[in-house]
Amino acid sequence: MNHPYSRSIHLKHWLFLPLLLALTLTASACGNNTSNPSNGAAGAQATGAPASSTQPDQAEATAAPAFHTVKTVNGDIEVPTAPKRIVAEEYLGSLIALDTIPVGAPGLTLENIYFKESLAGVADTGTYGKMSPENILALNPDLIISGNADSYAALSQIAPTVIVPYGDLKNAHEELTYFGKLLGKEQEAAAWLADYDKRIADAKARVDAAIPAGATFSILEHSDKSTWVYGDNFGRGGQPVYQALGRKPPAEVAAEIMEKQWAELSAETLGKYAGDYLVVTDNTQTVEDFQADPIWGSLPAVKKGNLYVWKEERSWYYDPIAVLAQTEELADWLTSAQ
Repeated sequence: MNHPYSRSIHLKHWLFLPLLLALTLTASACGNNTSNPSNGAAGAQATGAPASSTQPDQAEATAAPAFHTVKTVNGDIEVPTAPKRIVAEEYLGSLIALDTIPVGAPGLTLENIYFKESLAGVADTGTYGKMSPENILALNPDLIISGNADSYAALSQIAPTVIVPYGDLKNAHEELTYFGKLLGKEQEAAAWLADYDKRIADAKARVDAAIPAGATFSILEHSDKSTWVYGDNFGRGGQPVYQALGRKPPAEVAAEIMEKQWAELSAETLGKYAGDYLVVTDNTQTVEDFQADPIWGSLPAVKKGNLYVWKEERSWYYDPIAVLAQTEELADWLTSAQ
């Protein structure tokens, strides 16, 4: 269970490296047959046109893209200071918050309901966790961003690639600050976070006024065959509840789920992990269904109506834009129920 989007997504090593190399060599060969823009002055002189007064070395220095070095899990990487064509497998919420729209992203991330309208026209790069090299090459990216360490060898042959493994950035502040620095948009990141902090503080104040300080919360996911519990950095509402609203899981299991971030539960252990309030991801069951279930219906939180059920399309995502929207949504529920 390596990623909050889906347990069914298994990140695999890329199998397309030979094809990727062949495509890269072909693209390089084609590029070598085109005229070199730096020869413009010489060409002008050969045809009798006036040559530019700019010295060749000055012209090349002016045209050359600026790069800076970033430290990554793969060592120091030279990346464009102001990338124009980004392929992003991950962290799209932070890019959008910084007014940076990628040219390509996996289909799964393009379906994020919190910002899918902002990604209209963005190319689909294939399956999340194993994007298509052919699709990425066709987009001619100048920067690739991913959370999948296994993909670095292949992606880095296409363009400078920055891998930020899932979980390395713990919250919205760390994420926006990191990408603001990476993209040269520190001021934009600071401004977005200032608004984020204000809205989070407003939501938290409303919840604090309505819910006892010692009330415990559990973040759960239920399917036909299994139930899981999650910590504060694994989607499903953990970031809004535990980070933004500052709530706590049951003390007996807090250390376990915050360290591991997830656990699969049996019917016998469900009660141990169930707090005073339950936020549950389920694509088919309703609150009434859980109340009618002999096991779930016996939980104190369910008996009292302290149960919120939402579908995975709204709970899986954990980017800053999604977390802000989820926090305000849960705050509305918690305060309207009182």
